[in-house]
Amino acid sequence: MRVLVTGGAGFIGSHTVDALVARGHDVRILDSLEQPVHLRGRPDYLNPAAEFVLGDVTDRATLRAALHGVDGVFHLAAYQDYLPDFSKFFRVNAVGTALLYELVVADALPIQKIVVASSQAVCGEGRHRTPGGRVVYPGLRPEAQLAAGRFEIASPDGDGETVWEPSDESVVNPQNQYALSKHSQEQIAIHLGRRYGIPSVAMRYSIVQGPRQSFFNAYSGACRVFSLALHFGRDPVIYEDGQQVRDFVNIHDVVDANLRVFEDARADYEVFNVGGGRAWTVNEFAVIVGRAFGSEIAPKPSGLYRFGDTRHICSDVSKLRDLGWEPKRSPADSVAEYAEWLRAQDDIEDILAHADETMKSLNVLRRVDA
Repeated sequence: MRVLVTGGAGFIGSHTVDALVARGHDVRILDSLEQPVHLRGRPDYLNPAAEFVLGDVTDRATLRAALHGVDGVFHLAAYQDYLPDFSKFFRVNAVGTALLYELVVADALPIQKIVVASSQAVCGEGRHRTPGGRVVYPGLRPEAQLAAGRFEIASPDGDGETVWEPSDESVVNPQNQYALSKHSQEQIAIHLGRRYGIPSVAMRYSIVQGPRQSFFNAYSGACRVFSLALHFGRDPVIYEDGQQVRDFVNIHDVVDANLRVFEDARADYEVFNVGGGRAWTVNEFAVIVGRAFGSEIAPKPSGLYRFGDTRHICSDVSKLRDLGWEPKRSPADSVAEYAEWLRAQDDIEDILAHADETMKSLNVLRRVDA
């Protein structure tokens, strides 16, 4: 089968390309090498067996040419950042996806499957339960509460703090421009796919970890940030109190999930959570990263928080498990492989201070008053 992977030079995309090539597929990559993610241009890890096309998924002529002769598509190209350039999120993520389906329909292309990258961010804070037993879906925590150092989510019933619960695919509670654009992608893929008979799947990835994550993208998660800090001999910066819950999933488990839904017709027109199967606090994860770098650290809060961050989120992956998929790797596995890859780089600069200053300038990174 000939498969197009948009965003195929990126983190998830390049690993998916490798797996497709290993399975004997003929693969074409379409990637714009967007900065700062690809600050140094075309990465050297790209699979030489895959055809590479430089271009933007929002350009009609480029995308139409890339779709020529293709049987299946992994649409993984996306824009993600903290920047308040709201229109770009929708232009790249939502409009790019709409254009993909528009061209498939207009040119009557015989596409057998489209897999679209969504995000756990669509769930927002996810599902919580009040002390009185009521299920709620919280919005953003108030700025005054965070500034005062009160991080847990208060029950709207005034009876204490809520307790998080795993969120299944029915949970839709996007709270920022990235999450909103990703939910748009899901809707485009599932509903237009069904209407026009184009088998389609949307994948809500949790925090994906492993080698090839960009060093230069401020959006990328704790594995990159903590690993870089320890690599340069510094303690990792812990936001809030470090007790916030996160869901980490290994890149190879994500690729396994991608191929599973690509090859299984039971996945058609469905949305799937792709998570690690259990929750970890940020403090627990910091200890895991420390051990990978030979350091027994004792995480301590930095006195900073990122406004707009989720307090607790963990995905219920039962639906994907029903297809025979299972997360097989642990966060320790992910960090060990990332650390090995990081040590092999010979041109890495200490960019963490620059990333922090960027977030401060955007008023994302703020200090607790209390």
